[in-house]
Amino acid sequence: MALATAPAPVDALADALADPLTERMPLWRLFFSLRGRVSRREFWLYGVLALAGLALLAHALLGIAHVRIGTAERIVNLLLTWPALAVSVKRWHDRDKSGWWVLLNLVPVIGWIWALIDNGFRRGTPGPNRFGEDPLADARQ
Repeated sequence: MALATAPAPVDALADALADPLTERMPLWRLFFSLRGRVSRREFWLYGVLALAGLALLAHALLGIAHVRIGTAERIVNLLLTWPALAVSVKRWHDRDKSGWWVLLNLVPVIGWIWALIDNGFRRGTPGPNRFGEDPLADARQ
């Protein structure tokens, strides 16, 4: 008696969940291009956790090099602003909104909360939209 295999969507989703660091786009494009879409998972992994880790590492290295805290803060912010902006713009694209929505982060507190909820917790547009293919297309088929 042959065993039934799981349907393709379940297999694709299981593969994606089994290896959360499987990248759907090259890291250089993720951090330096403003085109395309990223899923919530990619937003949290790369746009939040990876960039926060890089910031901590950079602060530690600059501290070891005896760079003043204020100067170190400016250097780290300067180095990570573009990658954070690029990931955030792609996340807005996944929500089928213009990348200009990233300017919402300039509004203290309310803008930050809104951007966090919209980018971090709300589902992206299923299927292709004007900014590209669905980053979860393989898992949704």
